[in-house]
Amino acid sequence: MNSKKTALVLFGHGARDPQWAEPMKRLQQMLRDRLPGSPVELAFLELMAPSLPDCVGQLTADGVTHIQIIPIFFGKGGHLKNDFPVLMDQLRQAHPSVHVEATSAVGQWDAVWLAIADEITRQTLLPLA
Repeated sequence: MNSKKTALVLFGHGARDPQWAEPMKRLQQMLRDRLPGSPVELAFLELMAPSLPDCVGQLTADGVTHIQIIPIFFGKGGHLKNDFPVLMDQLRQAHPSVHVEATSAVGQWDAVWLAIADEITRQTLLPLA
């Protein structure tokens, strides 16, 4: 058995309306179904809880030694360019014995855009050339 305990954190912006998080909760459940035994958590930049530092702190307290953060952002704006790198540095300093890494934002993944384009094509009533 692998002695390294790994967790995924889906990291989103957050919103005042709690329904905003519903798609992220659906994604979280899909991943939990595919990765039984691996923690898959949600964290938010602002307006919702838990914050990314709180989430990582809890996972670390639970014995997780490797945390992979997946930014659920479509555009690479100021939050990803400026705020996120600072947060990542703070997390690494606060938890030096834990390997904390991040993927690129999902909006940078060609496969995500291809899946969206495929679904739009499937859903549309427009004739395709």
